[in-house]
Amino acid sequence: MNPVLSDQVLRPAATGPKGWLMQKALAAAPTAFAMLRRVRPILRVGSTYIVTRYDDVTEVFQNDAAFGVPYKAKLDVLTGGEPFFLGMADGPAYRTALGAMSRVFKREDLAVLGTKAEMSARAIVQSSGGRIDVVADLVRPVTFSVLSEYLGVPEPAEGRLDVWATRLFEFQFASSPKDLALQAEVDAIAPAVRAHIDAEIARRKSSGTPADDVLGRCLALQAEAARGFSDVEIRTGILCMIVGGPPQPPMVVPQAMEQLLRRPAALKAAIKAAETNDDATLALILREAMRFDPLAPGLPRVVLKDTVLAQGTRRQTSIPRGATVIAAFASAMKDAGRIPAPSEFNAGRRPHEYILFGNGLHQCFGRYINGAILHMMLKPLLRQPDLRREDGPEGNLTKTGIFAARLVVRFG
Repeated sequence: MNPVLSDQVLRPAATGPKGWLMQKALAAAPTAFAMLRRVRPILRVGSTYIVTRYDDVTEVFQNDAAFGVPYKAKLDVLTGGEPFFLGMADGPAYRTALGAMSRVFKREDLAVLGTKAEMSARAIVQSSGGRIDVVADLVRPVTFSVLSEYLGVPEPAEGRLDVWATRLFEFQFASSPKDLALQAEVDAIAPAVRAHIDAEIARRKSSGTPADDVLGRCLALQAEAARGFSDVEIRTGILCMIVGGPPQPPMVVPQAMEQLLRRPAALKAAIKAAETNDDATLALILREAMRFDPLAPGLPRVVLKDTVLAQGTRRQTSIPRGATVIAAFASAMKDAGRIPAPSEFNAGRRPHEYILFGNGLHQCFGRYINGAILHMMLKPLLRQPDLRREDGPEGNLTKTGIFAARLVVRFG
């Protein structure tokens, strides 16, 4: 089947020994990280160094001169070779590109996005008949409807935006060079996304009707010559926001819901916050739930020069130029040396105890949007009476690789 026209948001899970090993490795990661923090906080495996303690993880994220992002080569595939700040080192070009994109994402948008997420989720929950898959029936449709409208990119005439974005996200952040099947899909999907956005830019310009969404704001700046956005720069920025943004909530929100279902007291607190419209408390509860199962175990960095990590400590390690470092932020958020009582569920933690969407120069651009909408799309579900897992395997979260795949709950 033409991958551009596929309706399968997640690729089939690996089967056989490979699939079994992958599932076991992901399930064992928290235990393995706990052991490494005690015994070998910086573990070398060939030319890769796995960093597990809070201080060392944040050092990696905050030392951009020594630990660079490895994203440019794959970004070039997605953007057709056009630069985007996620793949840049710090410097004037990075600062200019980041500043330009920041001008079209406004802080006052956040409350509006949260309200839209809640309204969309409420409609879905009310029509669900008391049974809903948190991943496919709730979080994914809410996310893509709200954020695609905000970004200004409609559904394509042929194909699906959620399929395209999820496939490109997997390629960018979680793929192996040996995955030729995924590469073939990306080689078809990436040009289709670029063409779709180009067509929308042309349509907007020909219509002459302004719109107060991200694309519309980019075009307004272009017309005013205040920034000098070119069409290609606009298309590149919008494409990367589609790829980097909407695939995240369908991963982390169901995982957070699973963590709440495992903890009756935390679930009760979340339900109370939802019922009393205490959105601030609900956001804190969800943030704490995500600490137990964040977006990914860690993020990679490429060592740009010979570097000593954790210098002056017993674990200091010399890492050569060209090596890869995995900054295991999932482990860092469980480090008892910096996180008080890390195994306890505590929604009152301080902000610095969380590294949910990276840290430092290249932390997730959409982190504020995530903070505004993630809890709001769960809020209508949490308000339902007798909320509980579905019986049987469907009632427990399953994953396909790094992606949440299914979690069915009942209510009423």
